[in-house]
Amino acid sequence: MLKTVSWALVALAAVLTLLASLVSFGVAYRGAGDEFGVGGPKLSDVASWNPEVAIAIRARRATASAYATGWSLLLLLVTLLPYRRGERWAWWAILAATVVPAALSLLRIPFLDTRLGASTVLIQAGVVVLGLLLDVGRLRR
Repeated sequence: MLKTVSWALVALAAVLTLLASLVSFGVAYRGAGDEFGVGGPKLSDVASWNPEVAIAIRARRATASAYATGWSLLLLLVTLLPYRRGERWAWWAILAATVVPAALSLLRIPFLDTRLGASTVLIQAGVVVLGLLLDVGRLRR
């Protein structure tokens, strides 16, 4: 039972991340509705000041969305195939592929002095790690 809940929770996190990355693509390529934090300045404000900077920001968002899409698809495939079958290496691969990018992303707090986006990273990583912990017993087998 816990094994099923484990892979289902990790797969759900992968699907939600995939959907969010596709929405982010839309924001990057349309440029509409892009806010820097709730109630913060909008990309249109930056564009009125310097259109080239706004394009660079949209391009960075598109790149981040592309990597998020790739990561979530890979997470989903590893979860539904080897992890679901009970292969131990898949547990460790999912853990590493979740914790390392999350830790690197959270470096925004000390180095950029911003928490913008940190809660999203923590929620996504937390759901995946929780899912993995539900089936940590596979490591003893």
